[in-house]
This record gives sequence, structure tokens and C-alpha cells, in this order.
Amino acid sequence: MSQSLQIRLLDVKDWLDKETKSALGPLNDKAKGLLREVKDRVDDTRQSSQRVLDNSQSEMDKNSPKTYRFARNANKFGENLIEAVKAVVIPDDFNYEKLYAFYQNLERANASLEQLRRSAYPYISPYFIFDRRRLDVSLKRQFDITKELHEFLTTKYIKAKTVEQAYSLVDRLVQTLNENRQNEENKKLNQDRQNAIERELTEVQQKITQVQSKTELNELMKLNQQISDLRDNVKHRLRYLQKPFFKLQSIARGGEVPVPPDELHKVDDYLRDPLVALAEENDGYPALKSVLNRLDIAMEQNKMKLKSTRLRKAHDQMHELLDKASLADLQTKSKEALAQRKKLLTSETVTASETELANLQNRLKELQKENEFAVSKSKSLQAEGARLQERTEHLKKELEKNILQLTNKNAQINLFT
Repeated sequence: MSQSLQIRLLDVKDWLDKETKSALGPLNDKAKGLLREVKDRVDDTRQSSQRVLDNSQSEMDKNSPKTYRFARNANKFGENLIEAVKAVVIPDDFNYEKLYAFYQNLERANASLEQLRRSAYPYISPYFIFDRRRLDVSLKRQFDITKELHEFLTTKYIKAKTVEQAYSLVDRLVQTLNENRQNEENKKLNQDRQNAIERELTEVQQKITQVQSKTELNELMKLNQQISDLRDNVKHRLRYLQKPFFKLQSIARGGEVPVPPDELHKVDDYLRDPLVALAEENDGYPALKSVLNRLDIAMEQNKMKLKSTRLRKAHDQMHELLDKASLADLQTKSKEALAQRKKLLTSETVTASETELANLQNRLKELQKENEFAVSKSKSLQAEGARLQERTEHLKKELEKNILQLTNKNAQINLFT
């Protein structure tokens, strides 16, 4: 029956070393022996390759027409063999991962050597028979030890891989726990920052309310609202004349309808801000009426290229302003409101209050943005915490599974003791 035990995460590596030492010791010795044998076989291949190079060079030096071409091919073959063998680097130390990477490198070198042999032999035969035989023997021995190394790695030495995976899981668990601790600290710092922002938000909102409650500033705010309403009203009363005003400017500049420059400027004023334009006129808005009369003449002369419905609405609105003076009441109210606003704006109390209010409102916007960022960051940190927790549980289960596979013991990993 398997044992049940508690192991601290920080003690897992030492505990596994002791538990697997008796099994891994002989396997590591075997791996060292295989590496020594691989080195011997590779050295033997290197010597055989060097012999091909040396003997072919000697034959080339004879400069015999019968053998020179074959010797030259063999010489190049020997050079290529030596270069391929140089790619095999025996590791000074090893674990499963390094040993398997070395095997893969050796397998690639073997494939290159075999390809070189198959490609070169037809071009150096029937010469260098003894060199070829010796090379064939060296290559076969090297290929055989490579197969033996592969079998060892995929069968017996696989236990070392499992141990290394367990060590890696320990390291990843420690890293994940550190990240989780950092995440918790970040959440606390962010929450503290969010609390401070919310406190300041409340204070700034209270100050804004206090400033807005001051009599003169409150009066100015009401007056600004009144002016805004008046401006909307004037725009509405002139809504069908906006397009004709643009058309009038165009045909006046083209010389089709004579309009004095001061009246054209007044048209610009009415297009830009009709409330101010109306308030700046004399009572009865004579400048506007003069413009409307010219507009009426242009309409009668069919110089306003507008849709019939638009022309009709503009004509009706224009004659209402000319015949009924329907803007008189709005003009009076606009003059009074703008004058009263101008007077209030010259008050030192209002000026100071407006400056204070503007500063407070700017600060309020900054705090609202900071609060939005803090809330967003809080959600991000919460999601990251959940991800790290899930990763911790997964790594812990994988480590306990590896320990069971290696030692046949049920282990519970204590993460925080």
C-alpha cells in the first residue's frame, strides 16, 4: 500500500534526490559510459576520415592521369567527412535534456555522413578500397552506438527525465507563488489608491457644491442656462434661413445681388452666433430686416437656387420676422441677459469663484479618470490572481503525480510552510 506523506515545496528537490539516488546513480553511470563510447566511436570515424584525406592527397601528389580525378574526389570527400564529424560535440556534463539534445545532434551528423558516403563512393571507386572499408566499419560502429544511446534514453533513462520534470515543476511552482504574492501586494496597493481617490472625489464634489451654492455664482449659472435657452430659441426662429443666408453670401460675392459689406458681415454674425448678433442690433433689429429684404428680392428674382419646400419655409419665416417683428421680445431678453452676465463677470467674487470652480472641476475629471483606471486595474489583477491560482493548482497536481510515478508514494505538497 502506497505511503501518504506531507512535503514542503522547498524540500521537494532534496527529498527526491534521496528517494531516486539509488535508481538514478547506476543510470547516470551508464550514461557516462555511453558518452565515453560515443566519443571513442566518433574519434575512430574522424581518424578514418583523416586517412581518406591523407591517402587521397598522396595519390593526387603523384599526378597520375589515371587516378587523379578519383583522388581529387576522395580528397574533397575526406574534407567533408571531417567537417561533418566536427559537428559532434561531446557534452562535459549532462542531464536528460542535454543528453537527448546531444543524441539529436549526433543523429543529424550521422545522416550527413551517410549522405556523403552514398554520394561520394560512386566517384572514387574502384580506388581507395581499404580506406572505404575502414570508414564503413567506423561509421557502422558510430551508428550502432547512436541506436544504443537512443534506446537507453527512451527506456531506462526516462526516469531521469521524470525527475528533471519534477524539478522544473518545483521551480515553476515557486515562480508562480512569487507572482501570486506580488499580485496580492499589487491588489492591496491598488485598493489603497482607489480608496484614496474615492475619498478625494467625495471632498472635491462637496467643495464644488459649496462653491456653486454661492449666491452670485449660482445666479451666474442660472443666467448661463437662460442664455443657452435663449440661443436655442433664436436658432429655432431662424432655422429656415440658415441655408438662404449662405446662398445670399454666395450670390452677393458673385455680383448677382448688391449687398453692402456691413450687411454681409451681419449675415456672418447671424450664422456664427445669432443670439449675440441679435442682441448687438438696435431695437427692432434693422440690420437683419435689411438683409431679409434683400433676401426677399433675390427670391422674387429666382436667384436662390433652393428646393421649393425650403424656399417656401424660408419665405414664411422671413415675412413673419419682417411683418410681425416676432424677434422683438427675444431681442429684449437677450440684451438684458447678456448685459447682466457681463456685469456679473466683472464681480471679483464671481471671478474668484469661477476660477476655483474650474480648478475643482478639472481636478474632478482627473480623479474620475484615475478612478476608472484603478477600477480597470483591479479587475485585471483579479483575473490575473485567478489565473495564477489555477496555474498553481495544476502545477501542484502535476508535481504530486510525478512524485507518485517516481517513488510510488502519495505526497501532498505544502506550498506555504
